[in-house]
Amino acid sequence: MNNDLNKNKIFAAILIALLLGLISSLIAGHMIQPKYLKKNVYVVNIAETPSKDVPSEPEVKQDIMTLLDTADPEKGKAIVKKCVQCHSLEKGGPNRIGPNLWGVVGRTGGEHPGFNFSKAAEKMEEVWSFKHLYDYLENPRKFMPGTKMSFIGLKKPKDRANLIAYLRTLSDNPIPLK
Repeated sequence: MNNDLNKNKIFAAILIALLLGLISSLIAGHMIQPKYLKKNVYVVNIAETPSKDVPSEPEVKQDIMTLLDTADPEKGKAIVKKCVQCHSLEKGGPNRIGPNLWGVVGRTGGEHPGFNFSKAAEKMEEVWSFKHLYDYLENPRKFMPGTKMSFIGLKKPKDRANLIAYLRTLSDNPIPLK
């Protein structure tokens, strides 16, 4: 019995200490109000020089058909590993977080049996052409605002072309390049 009483005293002491800490924090927050300056005390002057990392001219969009001429499906097969976390690739494979990608090149956007697309994807009536896939894979949320796809995109044009070249092979009748 005495042992239970000691445990209760220890628990009560810890509880009171936590409550005192919380109350002290709240009181201190009301007592001390920071005053923000209206202008900076010290101004740092930085010369406007172009950075080495930032190109001086805007990047020219490369034509997907030109890139596909030299694209390597085997390199795309390595890149597709980023996709298989959410998509299956095999013919007749299941939908996962994203739809199965078998036959995606040439498929009408927002259409795949058994997959619940976002409203943005359902509105897409175009076919997933090489150009559409190339633009989408660069930045899915910019290409299709409202998409459920959380993938940030592939920034390198060659990586997108290699991936599309591989996705093209996932079909019984791959779409011709020309």
